[in-house]
Amino acid sequence: MELTHSDVKAAAERVTGRVRPVAVAQADSTGELWLALEFLQHTGSFKARGAVNFLLTHQDGGTLPPVGVTIASGGNAGLACAWAARDQGVPATVFLPTTAPRVKIDRLTSYGAEVRLVGNRYADALAASREFADDTGALLSHAYDNPLVAAGAGTLMTEIHERIPDLDTVVVAVGGGGLFAGVATAADHYGVRTVAVEPIHCRALHAAITAGRVVDVEVDSIAADSLGARRASELALAAARQYDVASVLVEDRAISAARRNLWQERRIAVEHGAATALAAALGAEPALRRVPGERVCVVLCGANTDPSDLAG
Repeated sequence: MELTHSDVKAAAERVTGRVRPVAVAQADSTGELWLALEFLQHTGSFKARGAVNFLLTHQDGGTLPPVGVTIASGGNAGLACAWAARDQGVPATVFLPTTAPRVKIDRLTSYGAEVRLVGNRYADALAASREFADDTGALLSHAYDNPLVAAGAGTLMTEIHERIPDLDTVVVAVGGGGLFAGVATAADHYGVRTVAVEPIHCRALHAAITAGRVVDVEVDSIAADSLGARRASELALAAARQYDVASVLVEDRAISAARRNLWQERRIAVEHGAATALAAALGAEPALRRVPGERVCVVLCGANTDPSDLAG
């Protein structure tokens, strides 16, 4: 399975006008560090891009059934799928682990989705969604392991390049790897290096790179609700092998500090998963020791969080 820039380009043509164009903000006085404010996207995360591309492709191909679509998610992919399904006038049944944040469950309900809580891991919800698709004929979507979803996510990089054409490096958090695969594919087309960042105890891509194949990992991180995939996708591993990619791990305490920094310094409230990429940029990671003049953009990819712990 391979993802190409042509896939991302085709996705960009489908999603234009249906998703919010990303805004970027200069994060330092030199113009060398930028933030991509993708948390302002519909449904609060980049996942809207992949969901729109996935459903429009199936609608155009006549393969979107009246019974609708089903997906398993830690929250954000389900939100995007439910929102896009509502726009296409079909039902969405979303399976979540019981550990999913209440804020995401409530938003899913507001989009008209049927929410089913199964088990305490993403893998449990995924198995249930597959069984549901087999039983009902619903279209099975996937939170990250689908080329249409990854290509849709990659449209974010297309827009970032339009806004920062002399960009050198893009920094992105990784869960299962859909966003990473799409961004890395588009970034390579533009000659931009990709840095993939994961929590040290949610390291599915890093482990796959080390092993040379996708492997299961233990998941135990403050960012597990959005980055807690037990294994990376084959698309993500292929992108990591093919392109100029650095894989970086960060501690939970660095993620929490980066999230709080965004709030205290900029009044931006994001998920721990979204703060993961910034944690690497603010730290002393060798892969991100910038040379003078290097332009770096950090993707802030999701805002579906309870900001009450940021008060003060």
